[in-house]
Amino acid sequence: MEIKIREANPEDLTFICTLEEECFPVFQRNSEKNIKHAISSQFQKVFLIEAACTQEFIGSCILYEYKHTLRIYSIAISPAYQNQGIGSKVLSLIYDRAQKENFNRITLEVNAQNSKLIAWYQSHNFKCIETLNNYYSEGQDALKMELILKDSSSPKPLQNIIVLNRPFVWKNTRVNANIISVKEYINNPDYQNRTDYRIFNLCSSYKYQSYGYYVSLLASARGQRVIPNNTTLRDLKIINVIKSATFDIDELINQSLEKQKEKSFSINIFWGQCNQKGCKTLASKLYQLFEAPLFKVNFIKSDKWLIKDIKILTMSHLNIDEEKLMFQYAETFFSKKRHNRPRLTNYKYDLAILVNPNEEHPPSNIEALQKLKKAANKKGVYTELITKSDTNKINEFDALFIRETTNVNHHTYEISRLAYAEGLVVLDDPWSILRCSNKIYQNELFKKHKIKTPNTEILTKNFFRDKQLDNMNFPMVIKQPDSAFSLGVIKVDTKEEAIFEINKLFKVSDMLICQEFLYSDFDWRIGILDNRAIFACKYFMSENHWQIYHWESDKEDKTGAHETIAIEEVPANIVNTALKAAALVGDGLYGVDLKQVNNAVYVVEVNDNPNLDYGVEDQVLNDKLYDLVIDSFIKRIELAKNIDKINFSIS
Repeated sequence: MEIKIREANPEDLTFICTLEEECFPVFQRNSEKNIKHAISSQFQKVFLIEAACTQEFIGSCILYEYKHTLRIYSIAISPAYQNQGIGSKVLSLIYDRAQKENFNRITLEVNAQNSKLIAWYQSHNFKCIETLNNYYSEGQDALKMELILKDSSSPKPLQNIIVLNRPFVWKNTRVNANIISVKEYINNPDYQNRTDYRIFNLCSSYKYQSYGYYVSLLASARGQRVIPNNTTLRDLKIINVIKSATFDIDELINQSLEKQKEKSFSINIFWGQCNQKGCKTLASKLYQLFEAPLFKVNFIKSDKWLIKDIKILTMSHLNIDEEKLMFQYAETFFSKKRHNRPRLTNYKYDLAILVNPNEEHPPSNIEALQKLKKAANKKGVYTELITKSDTNKINEFDALFIRETTNVNHHTYEISRLAYAEGLVVLDDPWSILRCSNKIYQNELFKKHKIKTPNTEILTKNFFRDKQLDNMNFPMVIKQPDSAFSLGVIKVDTKEEAIFEINKLFKVSDMLICQEFLYSDFDWRIGILDNRAIFACKYFMSENHWQIYHWESDKEDKTGAHETIAIEEVPANIVNTALKAAALVGDGLYGVDLKQVNNAVYVVEVNDNPNLDYGVEDQVLNDKLYDLVIDSFIKRIELAKNIDKINFSIS
């Protein structure tokens, strides 16, 4: 029998639920609620199987699409059509999809007692790799099976690029890498438009908003592998993150340093290697945790050896002997084919909400926080409001919800990163904070994915010339890359004004944004959670001002009016553009700001940590808005704990 497959829609829910009852025992059945969620999910794909000759639906399958793995969540064939080879044809279609989408493997879980089904999968080249005890319920184990796609073409090898402020200082020409300047990396279209590069950032400084900072930021926005990335740059400044990340290698640290007589000790790690006796394995492990080309680890000893701090090194820090050793290790490093980084995971169950009682304009007002707590308590989730002084108890929680204004150069990022390292579910996650905190990153990201934004030019400090403004339209807006709440955003009407403001802002950032000024009576704000639009607001410009916030106003309320609108009443192109832009950043909680000018939709920016205020964003959904947030935390915790059950029924 020939079959066809199409994606399911909400109208198919009844058929799929009936199929679950026909095909699976009670302990394996998927609930109607979960199926409904799967149909609307960006992460899950639900397909209906149709008999080509009769156009009758005869089965279904649900797939989870991870970054490198295609996971079969369930396959169900109607009993009347089993034992006719349909299951093999479905597997063949799944295999073709995995090949086409460049997945590395297909995985699934199967009832450990179903020997016939296990044998059937084995006949299709799946192998058992793990037993999952009590997977479906008490006494109901599962086997995890895997099919490596041996016939799929290997990913194209990444080309190694070393970026330096001054390329001539690199004296080893035998490494398998191209050596280029910062200027070339920023401006050459080849490096802007290709993802098959592995970028090694060896700039002379990694300080916030330096060229080194921006090289890592732009590489990430361009979809390129970059070492070190901005997460690593931030991690190495936070001792609590370092301690948490290295907890599992505490024994290795003390074994490696047991013969050291002094109370302090340091090792330089170049390209994952060091020359200190007995520290080779330790250096490799530390590099896996903190991918940076060159860094120094300082240890101190009390009752046992502890990491005091970790410092990223640049070539200017090295003496002649160290430089020679660094080049030697670079040769070895670039002869390797793979670079791996382990993930930090851990699992638990309460919700911490990070707030700042002294913040003048927090992202959630007191009433909204009480609504969140009420919604959580109703669903069996304990919540506690914490402040930055409670950082030491962060590992007592399952999840962290940041309701304090975030910034990458701020304790909110540090706490987010620490919570992630401790295994918590985190909103806002540190990557969202990094990506949303910088408008240069977002401009690069949206340009790459052809999302319409106001015409934008990026200016760089050492390469800026006044004549670059000659072809720009005025008025225009100049922005500091990490500006928020309209601060650090300046409107200029003439070239002379622009030059003055640009030179002033270059004192705090090596790169700036110049953007065309698009006037509108209001900005759209679409709230996105789990790649789904959950609220929509119109934020009107402050009275007699061109921005929503008028910080120089004498009035107590410095913001314009607002209007909250049901999602279904928002123009579809607004919602769809917001969803597309947010999906490029992640799957967290975002507020996407857009302008609609002459029927064209422009993305202004994607914000992490959007406002959820009682009386504003909740005006349409009311308490349901807070339920959606808590439901998301519960689902994320359960996914981390691998609570979801996988069902199978194929003959």
